[in-house]
Amino acid sequence: MSERYLGENIPKPGFGLMRLPTLDGTPGGEIDLEQLKTMVDRFLAAGFTYFDTAYVYGGGKSELAAKEALVKRYPRDSYQFADKLPLWAVTSHDDQKGLFETSLDRTGLDYFDFYLLHALSEEKKKKSEKY
Repeated sequence: MSERYLGENIPKPGFGLMRLPTLDGTPGGEIDLEQLKTMVDRFLAAGFTYFDTAYVYGGGKSELAAKEALVKRYPRDSYQFADKLPLWAVTSHDDQKGLFETSLDRTGLDYFDFYLLHALSEEKKKKSEKY
């Protein structure tokens, strides 16, 4: 018998919101929301449901784009959403809480299905345990 894991019933693959299409085609440019909406629509229509972003993707623009392309347009129970805490920016419990709340606000979500520690290393693991 195989061991079970969190998220095993989520259809694969996931949709990463790190490198999104831009209006001028350059990294860091203004996100092409219409193209992203089409991509999200096709992804969900194909039966996939997992989306992943992070506080730092696109300088925060990824979370805002997710709000426009997914959160405002689809029922919350039709997808799973993951976000990530940038541990390198945390120097206190209040920092951690503030970054989390900013991500919730940017995405327009009430909760994340998964909240991950971004770019985890042994050093960052120890830091996460401190706060």
